[in-house]
Amino acid sequence: MRKTDKKIDNKLRQVLTDVCDFALENITGYQWISHTVNYSSFPESLIITCVFDNQENALQAKQQGELFTLILKALTNISVNLTAPQKQIRFEVE
Repeated sequence: MRKTDKKIDNKLRQVLTDVCDFALENITGYQWISHTVNYSSFPESLIITCVFDNQENALQAKQQGELFTLILKALTNISVNLTAPQKQIRFEVE
C-alpha cells in the first residue's frame, strides 16, 4: 500500500467509525460497518457493508435511507465520491 493509500484508508476508517458510533445509538438492529477497497481502482472498488441483526432491520434501514445518506455525507467530507453508491453501500445480516 502506498503512502497516499494509507492516508485515504485512515480517513475512511475514521469517518466510518463516526458513522458506526452514530448508527449504534440511533438505528435499530445495526451491528457494525466494514469496508473493502482495491486502491488501484479507487473509489470504484470501495464497498461499504453495514451489518444488522436481522433482515427486517436491514431492510427498514435501507428503506429509510438515513444511514445511506450519513455514509455519503461522511465520504463527501473527505472528498470521496462513490461512482455507484447503490451498489457500493450494502446492507447485510450477520
